This record gives sequence, C-alpha cells and structure tokens, in this order.
Amino acid sequence: MLKFEIIVSLFATMLISAVVTPFIRKLAFRWGAIDSPNKRRMNKIPMPTLGGLAIFFSYTIATMFLLRSQMPTHQLYGMFAGQVIIIITGIIDDIIVLKPRQKVFGISLAAIIVYFFGNIQMSNVSLPFIGTFSLGWLSLPVTLIWILAITNAVNLIDGLDGLATGVAVIALTTMGITGFFFLNVGNVYVSIMIFALVAACLGFLPYNFFPARIYLGDTGSLFIGFMISIFSLNGLKNATFITVIIPVIILGVPITDTIYAILRRMLNKQPIMHADKRHLHHRLMQIGLTHRQTVLVIYGIALIFSFISLLYPISTIWGSILLTIATLIGLELFVESIGLAGKDRQPLLNAIKKVVKENTSKDNH
Repeated sequence: MLKFEIIVSLFATMLISAVVTPFIRKLAFRWGAIDSPNKRRMNKIPMPTLGGLAIFFSYTIATMFLLRSQMPTHQLYGMFAGQVIIIITGIIDDIIVLKPRQKVFGISLAAIIVYFFGNIQMSNVSLPFIGTFSLGWLSLPVTLIWILAITNAVNLIDGLDGLATGVAVIALTTMGITGFFFLNVGNVYVSIMIFALVAACLGFLPYNFFPARIYLGDTGSLFIGFMISIFSLNGLKNATFITVIIPVIILGVPITDTIYAILRRMLNKQPIMHADKRHLHHRLMQIGLTHRQTVLVIYGIALIFSFISLLYPISTIWGSILLTIATLIGLELFVESIGLAGKDRQPLLNAIKKVVKENTSKDNH
C-alpha cells in the first residue's frame, strides 16, 4: 500500500522546489551563471541558469530527510556522492563553460562512483533465443557508456523553455509506474526516488515553461539525465530485452535527437560534438511552429513513446519484437518528413514513393 506520508512528502518536495527556485534565480545572477543571447541560443535576453540546483536541493531534502525511512542507506549515499560530482560539473559549466571532454570526465567520474559505491551496474544480460550470460569485466564499460549516453541525450534536448524538464517529467513518471507495477516490485524505493525527482521537477516547471524566468542550465540537464540513467540501471542489473528496451523507448525523444544529430554530423563530415541548429526542436520551429507549440508537440511525442513503453510488459516476446519494428518504422518516417537527418536524406519515404508510383502507373495503363 502507498503510505499517506509518502504522498505528503512528494507534495512537500514539489513545494520546496517551487519556493527555492526564485532564490536560485538570484544566486545565478550573483554567480554570473547567465545565458547571454547569441546565434546558437533561442533567448533574446540574458537568462539565469543553475535551475537544476533547485531540483537537486528539493530532491535531496526528499530522499535524505522526508523519505529517509524508505531508502537503503548504502545505495542512497553512493548515489548522492555521484549526484554531487554531477552538480559541481554542471555549476562550473554554467559559470565558465567547460569543454565537451571535461564534461565527459565529470559524468564518467560520477558514473564510476555510483558503480562502485552505489552498486548500480549492469551485470547479466538475457537475450531472447540466445540465453543469459554474465558481462564480467565488461560490466563497468557497459554501465559507463549507458550513463554517458543517456545523460548527454537529455543534455542535448535542453534547447527550449520547459522542454527538457517536461520531457523528463513524462519519462520519469512512466519509469516510476513501470518500475512499481512491472519491473522492480521488490525495490519499491526506486519508484519512490523517481517520483521524488518528478515532484522536484514539477515545482520548478512553472518558472521554466515559456516564457521562462530561469533555465535548467547544464546543472539541471546533466543532473536529470544522470538520475534517469541510474534509475533505469536499477531495473537493468539482470538486463533482459524488455528491461533494456523499456527505458530506451521511454527516452525516445532525447535518444532519437542524439542518434540523428550524430548521424547528421557524420554524413556532413563534421565533428560529433559540433553544434548545429537542426535538432528536433529547431526543425519543428523551422517548419512554422511557435516556441510554445514546439514544446507541446514534443511533449506529445514523449507521451506517445511512454504509452508504447507501457505495452511491452504485457506483450509476448514476438509482440515486443513487432512493436519495436513498428515503432522504428514510424519514427523513421516522422524523422524523414521533418528533415531531421538532412533535407535530401529520405530513403524510406523515397522507397515508399517509388513503390506507390510504380503501382499507380501500372493501374493507369
């Protein structure tokens, strides 16, 4: 049974986040953590960052004090040590701007800490038709890559007011529901942690939604991405096709954006870390949507991914495979239609057009 005090604590977390955010906004101006307008930025006026500090503070109050009795001490402290490293990395980046490799170093250090001290790792993998095998020494690099990939994916979509925060709320809520009902029934505390972070994000969202008064900053996007990656790993210790695919589908928006950004840059022979204005939110705005409409459309796409992910635990293995194929085809058609990979890169749409053209021309004869 969900205890009444857990629900009260989650509401309190949301309120703490809402109360703390204006103070963090003042702190950001004082520390010089400000996003100044330039050709890569969407903001027209200087905007304070460091918003993630409000989320981190309220989440820490929730897990360390309000919900302390629900948490296993060893894992909680191991995770907290990693969170502190991530927050320090984000604060430094928001104030003086770090190079990509310096950010990767900060995330990697935090990942190593939670691997060894929080015991958060991928150890065994079970694949359909193949069987179960232990990762052995590969456990550390696989865990490290997973954390780096998801943390950076969330960091990349933080390009519009309220975008990363809202998508994170949708993804985390879905993870919490899936974890509670399907995956980690023995580890209810993981779902409680997830909902504590959702509450912290919801308290911050009104200040962050268009027109924003404060940005998440790298402090926030790195922290949220890092937390999502380690929450998902709690269900992946003994990874199966289903436990791996669910978080990937839930995080469909940031993962899709990241994969196509890498592909686009490789095809254009640009460095992978090269910044451009062809991310999902940029493309939607370029085809005529307003700032607010773009954010709401991406929220809608995130919800679709979440609904799809909830079908996996109730599907057979063949059903899951077919669902994955259908999702990938639908995603590719959407991506090509908005030109996410590039204007002239539409292999699937071109193939469909060719088939339709050939069949309709035969009908005309």
